[in-house]
Amino acid sequence: MSETSPRLLVVSPHFDDAVFGCGTLLAAHPDAAVCTVFAAPPERDMHTEWDTKAGFTGAHAAVHARTIEDDHALSILDAIPLRMPFRDGQYLDSPSIDTLATALEEVIYGSTANTLLMPLGLFHADHILVYRACCEILPRLAHLSWFAYEDALYRRTPGIVQERLVDLTRRRIVATPAQPAELHTLDPERRALLKREAVDAYASQLHAFGPDGYDDVFAAERYWQLTVSRSAARRKTV
Repeated sequence: MSETSPRLLVVSPHFDDAVFGCGTLLAAHPDAAVCTVFAAPPERDMHTEWDTKAGFTGAHAAVHARTIEDDHALSILDAIPLRMPFRDGQYLDSPSIDTLATALEEVIYGSTANTLLMPLGLFHADHILVYRACCEILPRLAHLSWFAYEDALYRRTPGIVQERLVDLTRRRIVATPAQPAELHTLDPERRALLKREAVDAYASQLHAFGPDGYDDVFAAERYWQLTVSRSAARRKTV
């Protein structure tokens, strides 16, 4: 991981999701680790609608540029980048839930983190895949502190957060509104400024969203503490 031994790890489906959804938290916790799941280019170059909209001529150029953008954004927040060898769904090579869960569990085991943040997995197929993989891991690593962050942009869809909370209940995972840690290391204005700087680093994605398409990333961040329900835990010990 790093000589700084980060205690907080954020699982980010794409290069920008951790900053969009947790940038204020990251600003208050230097040396946090950000694990980007879909960080690899496709084996063969291809053209997609989203990459074209973001201003790229192909997938290889897009992933290369987005990696540089991500390095810049995370350096602003003093966060440590970790990247997994999986591909964005638009490149038509998504891993299975089991494959992703196994790989994520290895990353977590190899880290020094005791607090983990996962996306609620709203709307986007890649986000949902990461959410489901994390839900597979959580009961096995229930001794760690788990939180879900509301995926910026997608959380605006009416009822979508509530649907996810119902799904967590079905999985016997209790979600409670909470803050992962006290935001006392920086004043609110400084945290907001650092997040805005980091968001601006993702120039290609902001271009694709359009001038009014990403306002939600600057709204208040919302988190849910996740714990395995007592009834489910009891059944495991019987």
